[in-house]
Amino acid sequence: MQMTLRWFGSKYDTVTLKQIRQVPGVTGVISTLYGTTPGEAWEMEDILALKKEIEDAGLELAGIESVNIHDSIKVGTPDRDKYIDNYITTLERLGRAGIHMVCYNFMPVFDWTRTELARVRPDGSTVLAYTQEAVDALKPEDMFASISGDSNGAILPGWEPERMAHIKELFEMYKDVDDEKLFANLKYFLERIMPVCDKYDINMAIHPDDPAWSVFGLPRIIINKANILRMMKMVDNPHNGVTFCSGSYGTNLENDLPDMIRSLKGRIHFAHVRNLKFNSPTDFEESAHLSSDGTFDMYEIMLALYDIGFDGPIRPDHGRMIWDEVAMPGYGLYDRALGATYLNGLWEAICKSHK
Repeated sequence: MQMTLRWFGSKYDTVTLKQIRQVPGVTGVISTLYGTTPGEAWEMEDILALKKEIEDAGLELAGIESVNIHDSIKVGTPDRDKYIDNYITTLERLGRAGIHMVCYNFMPVFDWTRTELARVRPDGSTVLAYTQEAVDALKPEDMFASISGDSNGAILPGWEPERMAHIKELFEMYKDVDDEKLFANLKYFLERIMPVCDKYDINMAIHPDDPAWSVFGLPRIIINKANILRMMKMVDNPHNGVTFCSGSYGTNLENDLPDMIRSLKGRIHFAHVRNLKFNSPTDFEESAHLSSDGTFDMYEIMLALYDIGFDGPIRPDHGRMIWDEVAMPGYGLYDRALGATYLNGLWEAICKSHK
């Protein structure tokens, strides 16, 4: 596997490539053209400029997270083919630039949902957190306002103010979309893009819904083992795979994370590994990566990845905000660096114990 960190670009990220390069064992970054909007085709010169900036810092652009999908594709409106054509153009350009992994999601309206961006833990660190009770007390249009004050001035991925300004229209778009329609629209999208993925050897790694249940009545389909196996069977192509995110699948305590990993051999193209601390089944907070700090056995998760021969990019996912750092919630340097070294340590121990 290749240890990486997510990086939003020099215009948006408080963390520098120089700092990432100094984290032991981290050899690449997962990035994106953060200023683009869903539905537009990425320009080749912008892709190459991003890649060059990263390589000049001594790192590899190990994949893209994300090439966001226009809502017309998810809803299945008559103009979706125009946006799929733009997506194919982007994939072609990424492929020609030597980039072979794209993480994306198919979540309606909200890319991820949290009710707190700075919950204070007993050690004084702050973390992202979720309680279903808080969601139930809110109207969807008030969701962004409820958390934006804790964003430290950052533009949160999936929560761009321009997009959130049209949240009522977005909910209207999805009013007739249920799980089956969303599955059908995902199938249509994947069937359209697989030929270009085959041509350029691009692995599409769908990210699970977060949390792994319906929020505000919106459909959620990438939530469990049965659904992800259904997705891969309906478009049975090795380039149609998953981002295995322990934190997102793990929001549902019924999901057996190591078992899910072993059931997806050969189809996990990217991994996000992080821990959660549950106070109740619908009240969780993001913890340090260490097993004992949360609910998940991180050794068993890494062992399962080893057992299936996972050799793709991996990254420590959201970290705590520690040591007075001010950064995008979940994406500071310090705790993610600790997470990367911890996961690397687990991996080294597993590799040596199996030799």
